Amino acid sequence: MVKYRIISGLGLRQLRRLIRNDHLILTVLAVVVGAAAGFGTILIRQSINYIQDTLLNTSGEHLLASTIALPWWQILFVPTLGGLLIGLFIHYLMPGKSPQGIANVIEASALRGGHMSLRVGIGAAVVSAGSIGVGASVGREGPAVHLGATLGAWLAEKLHLTRSLSRALLGCGAAAAVAASFNAPIAGALFAHEVIVGHFALSAFAPIVIASVVGTIVSRIFYGDFPAFTVYEHGLASVLEFPAIVGLGLVCGAIAIIFMKTTMLTEDQFAKLKGPQWIRPGLAGFLVGLIALVFPQVLGVGYEATDFALKMQYSLAILISLLIFKVIATAISIGGGFGGGVFTPSLMIGAMLGGAYGIIVTSIFPELSSGPSAYTIIGMGGVAAAVMGAPISTTLIVFELTDDYPLTIAVMVSVVVSSLLTKQFVKGSFFNWQLERVGYDLKGGFEAALLRSITVRETMSEENETVDVAASIQEIRAKLQSSKTGELFVVREDGELFGTIILSDLSEVAFDHDVDNLINAGDVARLHPPILELNDDLETANKVIRDSGEHYIAVVENHKNMKFVGTLHETDVMAAYNKALIEIRSEEHDGVF
Repeated sequence: MVKYRIISGLGLRQLRRLIRNDHLILTVLAVVVGAAAGFGTILIRQSINYIQDTLLNTSGEHLLASTIALPWWQILFVPTLGGLLIGLFIHYLMPGKSPQGIANVIEASALRGGHMSLRVGIGAAVVSAGSIGVGASVGREGPAVHLGATLGAWLAEKLHLTRSLSRALLGCGAAAAVAASFNAPIAGALFAHEVIVGHFALSAFAPIVIASVVGTIVSRIFYGDFPAFTVYEHGLASVLEFPAIVGLGLVCGAIAIIFMKTTMLTEDQFAKLKGPQWIRPGLAGFLVGLIALVFPQVLGVGYEATDFALKMQYSLAILISLLIFKVIATAISIGGGFGGGVFTPSLMIGAMLGGAYGIIVTSIFPELSSGPSAYTIIGMGGVAAAVMGAPISTTLIVFELTDDYPLTIAVMVSVVVSSLLTKQFVKGSFFNWQLERVGYDLKGGFEAALLRSITVRETMSEENETVDVAASIQEIRAKLQSSKTGELFVVREDGELFGTIILSDLSEVAFDHDVDNLINAGDVARLHPPILELNDDLETANKVIRDSGEHYIAVVENHKNMKFVGTLHETDVMAAYNKALIEIRSEEHDGVF
């Protein structure tokens, strides 16, 4: 009996030790998040199909064929009225009164420790499903990624997980959503690391892969195991074809830049419009409807039109026209305030560009060309990779969408060339550009973004040396002589910061005891010293320290009440940065949380 109890006790302790293992916990949670994100992606897709079936008499996969048979007023008014309803929903029910997407997921991962609101995530999914359902020229994959990431972040918050674990679960949700959307488990895992997490952390790699596989399984159970586009396998006709492929990569990069700049310009123009903000999606819907009267291919995600381009069913004139008007329709949709992603529109734009380029190249060099269809696939990868800022995962997504691996080298060349060109002129992806426009600069990379993820509240010292504004010179001398920092902070009776004093501020009265009873701290203090608020980030703190030349910066609750709560030294900033950097490097190299 004693032996049994000893063995049982040892087993229990081992089980508890196992359960406390972060890797095991994250693996189990990855399965849960992967399944939830997979079902969430299916729900978004089915919601889109239901709305389109109700309003446009068809589902997203067959939208084009049905739209052609619709009366003109239906094509025009469904996006318009739908846009008005979506605008009202965003205005009254969405925090920040704006749609959400992948850019917000990147922000949460880089700057907010993986924290996201479930309410906002569900609201964003509703907005995006409604936007695509009424015909907005946007993609469904971005909303799926946002919802998947939100589910992962919500679970992490409920379980009170660490920052590293929270970011990993957020990445799991994003990976599963991409995998479920495209039936592409490899691409889903790499996308999460490349775009969302920002590095290939060993500790997060296995859970993200597991979540991606689970999301794919859920999708395949529902939709089957089929590529999104059925095409014949292509191979390069000759090595002499590579100059043409490089040329297509350059054109893809140029079109990606035009697409992004057009979108941002359109957004600026909509922002200048007078009247309530909720009207803008309705106006955008009206403009998209006008385009759809002539080119119904621009409505929705555009998978059907992309498939037609891959099967060479469009003439050169149609391909060029659809390229131009898809860029315009998507820019109007996003700039006007519709919810949705840019990946699927980028694929369609790339397909039209590649198809047109392929027709021209084939007509000039018929013996050296692999055919317009091959260039269509290459163009899809080139434009999408440049817009997304994700050359690795985009390449794999295109492969898994088309199941055409013989074109691997060609697509990779196009992706690399277009990405390099885009980074030269735009210096980031479409998502980073979106974040920059609202004040978040991630150009320095995720390591540099660590400073923006840490607040002064977390880093400051509450041990400080203060004197009352009425303190005598004698008291000030005594405190300065015993001070470890050589600086005193002068406060009023209510705790409000008045100023600071260092030895040089005493000047002539430093050793003149005749003025001890004539002068107080308020008379010699330096007024309006540099300050920081509790909620400021360390990037702001570092700038204040650098610009002011001060070693110690006073911290107040806020600029309004100026209540003194502590100090921040430049060494505190560097120590916090180095600690966070060591943690993230540990994730990358050691796989330890």
